[in-house]
Amino acid sequence: MLSVEQLPALNALLNTTATVLLFLGWRAVRGGRPMVHRNYMIAALAVSAMFLTSYLVYHYNTTAMNRYPGQGWDRYLYLFILFTHIPLAIIIVPGCLAAVWHAARGNFERHVRVTRWLWPTWMYVSVTGVLIYVMLYLLPHSF
Repeated sequence: MLSVEQLPALNALLNTTATVLLFLGWRAVRGGRPMVHRNYMIAALAVSAMFLTSYLVYHYNTTAMNRYPGQGWDRYLYLFILFTHIPLAIIIVPGCLAAVWHAARGNFERHVRVTRWLWPTWMYVSVTGVLIYVMLYLLPHSF
């Protein structure tokens, strides 16, 4: 069983996994393998749902506010990443629901219309989620 303190590392692992699955799903659809694409995207959605659950459990069970301790240029980079990550993370939830809805109904024209902006946004959120973890927990501060 993981402790609450271990959840940020789990979240970074889940975001990394989602990034890989999203990339593989993109390659599958570009390679003309729609069923493989579907399977990768379902897996990416499941991993992202696990991330969201873990993220909410962590923030529900901790009162600690993780402030970035650096004071140099890295702080501005961290804040830029964080302040672009948060609203985009919120936006991808209804985007994923819409993409799944259209795909499940066989309306692939609308599915593609949604995923043209959703996929790069979801990739950005997954990658920046890992970067936020690395900057907050693993890197020395004030470069």
